[in-house]
Amino acid sequence: MFIDIHVHTTVWPGPARAANAENYARPEQLIEMYDAVGIAMAVMLPSTNPEGTHVIQSNEEIIEIARQHPGRLIAFCNLDPRLLNNSPATDFAYLLDYYKGEGCKGVGEVCCNLYFDDPVVVHLFDQVEKAGLPLDFHVATRLGGTYGLIDDLRLPRFEKQVQTHPKLTFLCHSQAFWSEVSGDVTEQTRGGYPKGRVVEGGKAVELIREYDNVFGDLSAGSGYNAVSRDPEFGYWFLTECQDKLLFGTDVCAPKNRDNVLILLKKFLEDARSNGRISQAVFDKITHQNAARLLGLRIS
Repeated sequence: MFIDIHVHTTVWPGPARAANAENYARPEQLIEMYDAVGIAMAVMLPSTNPEGTHVIQSNEEIIEIARQHPGRLIAFCNLDPRLLNNSPATDFAYLLDYYKGEGCKGVGEVCCNLYFDDPVVVHLFDQVEKAGLPLDFHVATRLGGTYGLIDDLRLPRFEKQVQTHPKLTFLCHSQAFWSEVSGDVTEQTRGGYPKGRVVEGGKAVELIREYDNVFGDLSAGSGYNAVSRDPEFGYWFLTECQDKLLFGTDVCAPKNRDNVLILLKKFLEDARSNGRISQAVFDKITHQNAARLLGLRIS
């Protein structure tokens, strides 16, 4: 069984996400793609931060999609920390309570281009922690011209938030997080997809191993690259952190059926078949960790 912890979809075709590009896959297209490869369920992340999308998507659209596909598509909500009055005193508690009541199982993907320790970001973390919801986020390496919460090499700002929000479960994602599996990552390589042998001392590995509230969202090319660039490391990492890693795809368009939909899935299946990871490790990463984290009932 596979539960996808990270996907995007929309019911509205709308304009393309970029010139000569495809829009998000519609729910029906997404389910057809999942049926073709055997993915049972997925967490939908609304695109509500303006830096991360060309059209602001509502939480309500995602909730309605989940209602139309019960047991198959799961809703997260997403709150931009600048909402309402762009203040570190904004009351998000009632909004989070409302969305929890509407079935949302978490918050994200947070893509605002602000520093991890910006007061409005810290305040959002405070409120999500009190609400008892996990939070999925994208990491950026710079201010402007991109999207995601900004941090420096070795993720010191994020680690501080992990320490000051011990009851907030962070689902870590994107190139600038997963490049940090290797201790030799540099300012020049951390925003991309570094190749070759993983060097001991990677900050991402340290964070996942040392902090109970840090989990790895293995979606997208970045998550797949983290475990496949050095397969021996990947097998060790999947086993060592088996309780803290979650399968994901980050499918954003129908064309992804040929890449992120299948790449990590095949790597995990091959690793199990070849005896490089156990069935127990495979089951935890593919679905059991997600079900436990989100309180899902699965057979």
